[in-house]
Amino acid sequence: MPKIIEIKDLSIEELTPYTISNEIQLKRYFEPGLGIFIAESPKVIRLALDEGYEPISMLIERKYINGQGRDILERVGEIPVYTAESDVLTEITGFKLTQGILCVMRRKELPTANEICGKAKKIALLEDVMNQTNVGAIIRSAAALDVDAVLLTESSSDPLYRRSVRVSMGTVFQIPWTFIGGDSPDYIKYLREQGFVTAAMALRKNTVDIDDTRLRNSGKIAVILGTEGEGLKNSTIDACDYTIKIPMANGVDSLNVAAASAVAFWELCRK
Repeated sequence: MPKIIEIKDLSIEELTPYTISNEIQLKRYFEPGLGIFIAESPKVIRLALDEGYEPISMLIERKYINGQGRDILERVGEIPVYTAESDVLTEITGFKLTQGILCVMRRKELPTANEICGKAKKIALLEDVMNQTNVGAIIRSAAALDVDAVLLTESSSDPLYRRSVRVSMGTVFQIPWTFIGGDSPDYIKYLREQGFVTAAMALRKNTVDIDDTRLRNSGKIAVILGTEGEGLKNSTIDACDYTIKIPMANGVDSLNVAAASAVAFWELCRK
């Protein structure tokens, strides 16, 4: 069982990770070793533990020790667990904990793009998607709608940043993902060399509808999604096998990238 520690001094070094709002600092916390991330809420923490992520410490509102956090405490081993009332935790973190529990966890080594592509038949590639909410929502949709894996270009936001983890409801721990190097259109060339048909979601005239049977019957398919606003790079679109669109009504030209991803995944992955 963990050691329950009543917080009496807000400045102790062990609480530092909970005070850091800069996600890059957390990612580089043990540099050059693997960094850390913050898992928030009982459900997300349970999923991370299920997938083998190593807990380092916890911050828990006192009333949850024998409540919704009890089963988690039984799973985390002899790590330090810091506790206090809600107002003290808010002072430490800078925000009110809606579900009363945070856990500092160690990152894992990411798989390589080769490892992911060798096992997957349906993947999503996020090109420069920097909004953490969109990254989390896209990964949640990918996990729910039977996409095998997610690749992200190096300019995309890290899926283990706190907001992405929270929005994904912990699915960032369940679906394989990694970053892919190179510039557009090199990663499109790479995907095609791995046997994937590449389909760019973009607003162009020379598109095919998302329900085109050529897409569903392609065997291995990679859906390429771009950042909100600017969308995909022209060089990326030009390099893809298809440009696809979702038919719209009422003069609406497009959906938010997270919403569009859910529609695309459902259509392209349904049996």
